[in-house]
Amino acid sequence: MSRTLKRFYSSASSPSATSVAAQFLSKTQSRPPLIQTQLLDANQLQRLSATLSRIELANALPEKGTSLPACYHLAYFTPAQVEEELGNDGTDTTFNPPRPFTRRMWAGGELEWIAGEGKGLSVGQEVKETTELVSCVGKKTRAGEEMVVVGVEKKYENEFGVALIDKRNWIFRPEIITSTAPAERPVKIPFPEGKYIRDFCQTPVTLFRFSALTFNAHKIHYNKEWCREVESHRDLVVHGPLNLINMVNFWRDVIGVNMLPKKITYRATSPLYANEKYRVVMSEEKDKVTEVNIIDSYGKVGMVGRIESK
Repeated sequence: MSRTLKRFYSSASSPSATSVAAQFLSKTQSRPPLIQTQLLDANQLQRLSATLSRIELANALPEKGTSLPACYHLAYFTPAQVEEELGNDGTDTTFNPPRPFTRRMWAGGELEWIAGEGKGLSVGQEVKETTELVSCVGKKTRAGEEMVVVGVEKKYENEFGVALIDKRNWIFRPEIITSTAPAERPVKIPFPEGKYIRDFCQTPVTLFRFSALTFNAHKIHYNKEWCREVESHRDLVVHGPLNLINMVNFWRDVIGVNMLPKKITYRATSPLYANEKYRVVMSEEKDKVTEVNIIDSYGKVGMVGRIESK
């Protein structure tokens, strides 16, 4: 490992996850909520659609009033920290607990669409995002490793009121002191079948474009040396939000492309990697609920989701 990476990942003390979480929660909740206001511009929507290969919104600049498809808000309200304030791994540190719990992973969350018909998020609106820290707890993995789980709640308000509530959970694991060689690729097995299936194989180009659109400098998505030499991933890691959007797009294509769900709950369970094929498996809707799993070429479930229709 290079001298630079060793400098990044040396640590002298290791306070417990529980104590770090308690102190961070108290300190952060004493501050006012983080508020951002942004115009939902057509250019961002068009470029995100091009990145996702969604031709219906990529071929021409979307008109004012075009409804934002479910989860496309993730490309707006991007972090604005200067580079010197980012973590060593490139992550925005606004809601990151202190060392040693600095290694962030997107764990999952819940989204609920509140607005009535014709009152949702759309191109040309000025929308206010209010973000609050709602939880921070110390936990242990099954292997006994300590971690801090941070939960935030984001509310999106347009001229009609709150349109969307987005609750997100991030896991923060201890910084790496001594890295290990990445594991070899497992043996491929046949994909599972299901009522509806769609296969993906994300390229480094897609990951770069999605990182640029979301202003996400997390190195696991574009720096292969960092992935392999520091974090022991075998390749670039596909963004959790990108998997969520593709999962929901698939649901829209089956249920109705212009549909907004009532509620989505999802959980990232294992990394998915660039240049590796994976499959979205979706069940038939039952009592307005659709179950969705994303499974890699080796039988590991990367994300599980539950989508409720209105």
